[in-house]
Amino acid sequence: MADETTPDDTTRSGDPTVEPDPRVVIIGAGPAGLTAAFELMKAGHTSTVIEADEIVGGISRTVERDGWRFDIGGHRFFTKVPEVEALWHEILPDEDFLQRPRMSRIYYQGKYYDYPIKPVNALRNLGPVEAARCVVSALWVRIRPPKKQVTLEDYIVANYGRRLYEHFFKTYNEKVWGVPASELSADWGAQRIKGMSLFSAVWEPIRTRIAGARKGSAQVTSLIEEFQYPKYGPGMMWEVCRDKVEAAGTEVQMRTRVDKVTRADGRATTVHTVTEDGQRRELPADAVVSSMPFPLLIKAMEPPAPDHVLRAANDLGFRDFLTVALVVPEAYSFPDNWIYIHSPDVKVGRIQNFGSWSPYLVKDGRTCLGLEYFVFEGDELWNAPDEVLIERGKRELGILGLVNPTKVETGYVVRQPKAYPVYDDVYAENVKVLDDWLQEAAPNVYPVGRNGMHKYNNQDHSMLTAMLTVENILGKGPHDIWNVNVDADYHEQTSSRPSSSGRDAPIIPRDAARSGSRLG
Repeated sequence: MADETTPDDTTRSGDPTVEPDPRVVIIGAGPAGLTAAFELMKAGHTSTVIEADEIVGGISRTVERDGWRFDIGGHRFFTKVPEVEALWHEILPDEDFLQRPRMSRIYYQGKYYDYPIKPVNALRNLGPVEAARCVVSALWVRIRPPKKQVTLEDYIVANYGRRLYEHFFKTYNEKVWGVPASELSADWGAQRIKGMSLFSAVWEPIRTRIAGARKGSAQVTSLIEEFQYPKYGPGMMWEVCRDKVEAAGTEVQMRTRVDKVTRADGRATTVHTVTEDGQRRELPADAVVSSMPFPLLIKAMEPPAPDHVLRAANDLGFRDFLTVALVVPEAYSFPDNWIYIHSPDVKVGRIQNFGSWSPYLVKDGRTCLGLEYFVFEGDELWNAPDEVLIERGKRELGILGLVNPTKVETGYVVRQPKAYPVYDDVYAENVKVLDDWLQEAAPNVYPVGRNGMHKYNNQDHSMLTAMLTVENILGKGPHDIWNVNVDADYHEQTSSRPSSSGRDAPIIPRDAARSGSRLG
């Protein structure tokens, strides 16, 4: 749970002027936006939700094509926030949740490797000669550690040795972020691969066995073994949530974008919208809850923000991805929710097996594999025709040896713009510029969620920002939502040790992020 601020705290904690029955406009019908609408409904208030797309759920949507359902990105329902878990079960009945085993591995050179990397497993799969080379490489960096650990490459080499880095870390991280690992911040490694050195991974089981169950001994961090999952995918939750708030009087307007947000006397007063067919509407607002991309919100303000604020907004970017979903015989299934593809011979970065998420997503005798490509909107892959992407997906499955391309029955393509905010080396400063100006110019406008705050929140943290924001609007705060997901344990880890891992993303050098992918 986020920390509460004191009433005289200067951090963003809510508009001090609270209306008894506020007119609330919510921008975005993803987890954060619909959570805000649901919480307002529970408190006896209606709202108006504006969504530019035709599907609710944002990146947590479930796309359906010809009876096949695709989870965009993969969403494990696991949280350490009891209020969020309780809300999941308020929206959906218990019988609509499945308890699913958690499994994800690395697929490399025709073999599966445990994830997180377990050096004993990795060395066994690599074979005796390469294993010996990896051990020597790892021992060498302990004797002669790198003088600098500024980049992700520096950090991983220092903990694993260069050979394991080349095998298991370099290619995938470069696929995801579109820049060389030598240009990613070492903070990413420190947060996501902490305590995972070759030495500690080999020594820890021995130490634990010696220590036994001695009281007070440190508990080794491990990943959760199972999670909840709506049987028809995460979009099922947000479709039901939409139906419930609409039944209580909230309006959810789809295929409608925000044209501008006008302000006067130090407050936002009206949200101006336009539909796909050009119909315009003005919505008076006492409060605006926004999960639209933070820079786009700022650029929609009227009168415009000062030049330095607009420069900061223009300096924030996004990473996009697309899914190529291929229907294959069940014989080509695998038990993982997804596998990470570390081969440099293909562009696919991760492959979902939708049948491992839920049998309700697929059809008898077949499964559907979702090949994920991390891209920048407008690049070669993003602009490729669907049929070209489907053929690429079939070809790459064949290259990997996972599926005979002739056995693919059909395919679908789903593009997801602005999936991940880009975290370059000046993003935090830019976000602060935007938020400082917003709380001064329009304190009744509340950014929430991943894109709304330009912060790497998972679904549960995005929901929590919305829950706390509604309390602020209704005078039940003050809460500083920027403290959500700060100094918190990694979303899918169980551990008795405090950690600062959160759900941070790597800091990408500004020039690299601006230039897009330079990796071919």
